[in-house]
Amino acid sequence: MTERDSFLEEVAEEVRRDRMFALMRRYGWIAVLAVLLIVGGAAWNEWRKAQAVARAQATGDAILEALSPGDPQARAEALSALDPRDPGARAAVDMLRADALAEAGDEAAAAELLDGVGGSDLAPIYGQIAAFKALLQRADTLSPEERRQGFSQLASAGGPLRLLAEEQIALTEIETGATEAALERLGTIRADDEATPGLRRRAAQLIVALGGEPQLQTGG
Repeated sequence: MTERDSFLEEVAEEVRRDRMFALMRRYGWIAVLAVLLIVGGAAWNEWRKAQAVARAQATGDAILEALSPGDPQARAEALSALDPRDPGARAAVDMLRADALAEAGDEAAAAELLDGVGGSDLAPIYGQIAAFKALLQRADTLSPEERRQGFSQLASAGGPLRLLAEEQIALTEIETGATEAALERLGTIRADDEATPGLRRRAAQLIVALGGEPQLQTGG
């Protein structure tokens, strides 16, 4: 490379450096702003997570404190004073309050409270559990057929309540004298792979009480 070429290269490099510094002075604030936004967004996200954890802990502590009274009516009143922001926590509080009301002897109020649990902002299981518990609370006011219809809807919905609903349907069949239907249903429950040991045991006890054989049935 000649001395002239070297000089021209140095001049070109200096021009490029000047242009780069000019661009940085003109547009550098955009890069700085982008960095600040990224860092600020990460900090905001972490703050939101920390706030959510803190709210969940506070809600859990408040629920435990509300459940501490030995008197069920006092527990119901303490739970009614809670107002969780999370829909799932709100549903859990309402169901616990319904349990306290039922224990205090106010099954009608308990069932009415359970009727209000559910909605588009909750997973379907919340509404299913509430509906199941409401049917149990209304056992003395609904006819066996009405209860059977309600539990049949829960059984057809599937999920973890399916077999418990089938068990309740079997009880309504026993109540109305449909012994053979109840025996067949109880046998099917015992043979279901998703049945818990406790549910199988209860089904076997009912089968024996009805004069049937508690052998485990298998599908064919």
